[in-house]
Amino acid sequence: MKLSIGGFSFFHEKQAGKMDIFGYLESVKYRYRLDAVDLWNGFFASGNEDGLVLLPEEAVIRKIREAIDERGLTVANIALDGVHLVDPDPAKRERLYRNALLHLRASELLGARTVRIDICTQGTEEIGEADFDYIVKRYQEYCDRGAEHGYTVGPENHMGAALDPHLLKRIAEAVDRPNFGILLHLKRWRPEHADGDAIVAPWVVHTHVDLRTLTSGEAEASVRALEQAGYGGYWAVEHNAKTHAYEEIDWMLASVRRVFNRMGES
Repeated sequence: MKLSIGGFSFFHEKQAGKMDIFGYLESVKYRYRLDAVDLWNGFFASGNEDGLVLLPEEAVIRKIREAIDERGLTVANIALDGVHLVDPDPAKRERLYRNALLHLRASELLGARTVRIDICTQGTEEIGEADFDYIVKRYQEYCDRGAEHGYTVGPENHMGAALDPHLLKRIAEAVDRPNFGILLHLKRWRPEHADGDAIVAPWVVHTHVDLRTLTSGEAEASVRALEQAGYGGYWAVEHNAKTHAYEEIDWMLASVRRVFNRMGES
């Protein structure tokens, strides 16, 4: 069992000025004693323009990489916001694409093993055939680039149309690249897709585990489905606690360990 902590878990600490990217790295390594980080670009972005998350200068990215290496950490995943594929405005779609290329460069500098780029944002609930073809083309391009640098690329079941596991399965089969990979947020599907985790399991390269899944008792079934599919990646807890974030993360890590302990006993 390999554990990590989704960077978004400390969103409120970041917003309050209580934590920066270096504090996150320090906490993962020395407070929680883990060996991997699950980065979120919002933690080190310089701003947000028209829904696009903008990166700082490359020198800042290199300093983050130095801090990662100094602590002996693995970048299990980087979740990239503001670089999604589908947008109804053609001009914005092109800007998103250009921003994605910059973020892939940053991901390479940071040594990310898996990279999450969303299909769409909230409000895009259906994907037409033209958009589907565009999605496949872009993921193929990103995967080919990732193959050169040793990382996987793919979506998360995050929001909008991506909450349909059959769509993600269809995309994965159409992209048809060995380093296409899904970031699976356990049990985050539309209500009619209770078996979503098992449907996408063959393509999962990273996971997020939230509070609801842990407290509902549903985590074990998802873990078993992924293990049966050969999953060997990280289990990253993600919980955007408004208060007592450090203690909440402690509890969640312990809860994930408990799931695996109970499975080992059964």
